[in-house]
Amino acid sequence: MAYDNLDIKVRKGVLILTINREKALNALNQKTIEELTHFFSVSAPRRKKIKGIVLTGAGEKAFVAGADIKEFLTVKEGEGSDFAQRGQDVFFMIENFPKPVIAAVNGFALGGGCELAMACHMRIAGAQARFGQPEVNLGIIPGYGGTQRLVQLIGKGKAMELILTGDMIGAEEAHRLGLANHVVPVGEEVAKAREIIEKIATKGPVAVSQAIKCVNAYYDKLVDGFAYEVKLFGTTTDTADFREGATAFVERRPAEFKGE
Repeated sequence: MAYDNLDIKVRKGVLILTINREKALNALNQKTIEELTHFFSVSAPRRKKIKGIVLTGAGEKAFVAGADIKEFLTVKEGEGSDFAQRGQDVFFMIENFPKPVIAAVNGFALGGGCELAMACHMRIAGAQARFGQPEVNLGIIPGYGGTQRLVQLIGKGKAMELILTGDMIGAEEAHRLGLANHVVPVGEEVAKAREIIEKIATKGPVAVSQAIKCVNAYYDKLVDGFAYEVKLFGTTTDTADFREGATAFVERRPAEFKGE
């Protein structure tokens, strides 16, 4: 599938995925949602050799400034739930992707953009980044997981305040609250994200994918996270990666993982 709104580049094994709608501040229209869905369900899983994905927005003003409001106005009565479900479906794909997906937030991350960043495993904020869920200003609520993931990341009280007031916060406050993992100078967001992915790439690939599953299980009400951890711990001890990692530790040498 050829993408109109996504730009894909691979640099030393790290895939840089850029939402490329700069004139619209990279707003998430339905075409972009469809392309993200195809990318994370079909294209990305086929790229076995990539170390991870950095997700960012084109230009200097916005990561993703929100959903496309003009499209909201075309939603007919009774269609809103389907509209939200499509976004949530692809964001779950990102959250559960077996390799690290890091948001490089280079400007506004509002509404659907904040929700997209929160679906990633980590967030690197440029100094000028701004986060928020301003949907109440439009008379609606977040629909792509914002009422759930924001609580998970920063706690109920502050999440409630931001969602009900529609206020934005800057990079430093986002970092203080736990919404952003790091704050870096403007223009260094992708480089920092790549640095983290390169570090993770030196670890056992099977262990990384299983750890992602276990951390996500904490928030799944249908899963006993502790029991799930026990189960997946057992799967990792049966791998060649574990034998290589443990042997390398004893022999005081770098491990050479093969993802097996």
